[in-house]
Order: sequence, then C-alpha cells, then structure tokens
Amino acid sequence: MQSIQTVFECCAPVLEEPLAEAEAVHLAEWYGVLADPTRLRLLSLISAAGEACAACDFVEPLGVSQPTVSHHLKVLRDAGLVESEKRGRWVYYHSVPERLSILGRAISTQA
Repeated sequence: MQSIQTVFECCAPVLEEPLAEAEAVHLAEWYGVLADPTRLRLLSLISAAGEACAACDFVEPLGVSQPTVSHHLKVLRDAGLVESEKRGRWVYYHSVPERLSILGRAISTQA
C-alpha cells in the first residue's frame, strides 16, 4: 500500500475533476481500510480517547477477541491512520489527524 501522502499528491479532489483509473484505485484502497465497521469503531475509540491501550481498552467495547483487535490495529497502523508506542508491557495507540485530514480533503469541494 502506498503512503496516504502519496495518494493525496497523486489525486485531485474527487468532486473537482474526474479521477484517472490509477487514482481511483489508490483512493479506494485507503477508503477500504475504513470500510470495515470494526476498524471504523476502533479508529473512533482511539481518536475520542486521544490514545488507548490495545489490551486494556478495545476488547470489551468492540465485543471482539484480542487477536481480532490486533489484526484491525495492524491494518490501521499499516495504512498510517494510527501510530503505536510500546510502554513496558503495553502498546498505546493514537490516531494521526493529519493523515485522516488528507482522506477528507480528497472528497471535499474545499481546498
């Protein structure tokens, strides 16, 4: 997967001019990461909290197993939408607002 910054640089805002096929493919990959309800809820939980601990904060609210949470966190991290920091035995996650903003601008009519 390309970086989100590369995707934004390659693609004009969708509502301002037609996308080339390659641009549409790149943007669809990024939006596909957010198309999963569990990942979208996970990103929402992390963003609302500012940061959250994978083992402590996600299993119960999402109603899924720890391995499932880990999988979805990896997808979000690989996409560059969240970053992680290990502190002792725990891993804490926070969203990357700048990258989420890039995705928002791609479908915005405002520059």
